[in-house]
Amino acid sequence: MNTPSNLKYTQSDEWFDPATGAVGITDYAQGQLSDIVFVEILVDEGEEVTVGKAIASVESVKASSEIYAPAAGKVSAVNKDLSNAPESINTDPYGAAWMIKIEGGTTSDAMDAAAYEKYCEGRTH
Repeated sequence: MNTPSNLKYTQSDEWFDPATGAVGITDYAQGQLSDIVFVEILVDEGEEVTVGKAIASVESVKASSEIYAPAAGKVSAVNKDLSNAPESINTDPYGAAWMIKIEGGTTSDAMDAAAYEKYCEGRTH
């Protein structure tokens, strides 16, 4: 499992980069979902989001899942390329597969990488 140390993580498997405001789903999550075949971003640039608001929906060959905002703030960018290449979530969840960027994003209960890895180790799927 790849868990970059510069990111913050949620129990619902989203990541947040405090330096850039980028948001996506974790390597753990994409591994659980398997082959992702569809992504829909549910928010637009300029929209305010709160922690826990649904920002995207992903579908895989196994299941569909809502993706929630791990931070609050104003959406400054939406990755419009992701809908044309949803499989990039499986190959590059922390790079090309970012979903949105949140300007001035603040998060309260996000975990650091070590805490998230420990959390994932304790889960059974």
